[in-house]
Amino acid sequence: MSSARARSSGVPQPVPGDEATAHAEAEHTTCAGAGMPLTARVLFAVVSADGLLVRGLGAAAANRLRTGMYQVVFDQDVTGASLVGTVGLTGSSGLAPAGQIAVAGRTGIPNAVFVTTFDGAGSAADRPFHLAVLS
Repeated sequence: MSSARARSSGVPQPVPGDEATAHAEAEHTTCAGAGMPLTARVLFAVVSADGLLVRGLGAAAANRLRTGMYQVVFDQDVTGASLVGTVGLTGSSGLAPAGQIAVAGRTGIPNAVFVTTFDGAGSAADRPFHLAVLS
């Protein structure tokens, strides 16, 4: 759903009170030094259902381990990174097949991510996906 459609659903957001606003402002000022370090990189990979690395940034290789299981290798250690994955086509047209995805650091390989994909019913299934690594 687009954000414009969500905003026009007829249910407005509640107006924040003075206490909520003050709390949010205090959090903003106390967290000024937090965030990603200057050396941080955003890495990504687009992988086909058969495990082919289609494109990416900092992605070195990808392969299908077995049905619905993949490994994506990056050019740096990603053990402390945030990982985000989504089922998605490798091209720019069409609809991705229904499915789900789970991502985790790869056991024993600090510069790799383990990805599992599932069909709409939750069974292991090969699905194309997009993976983002905030490292």
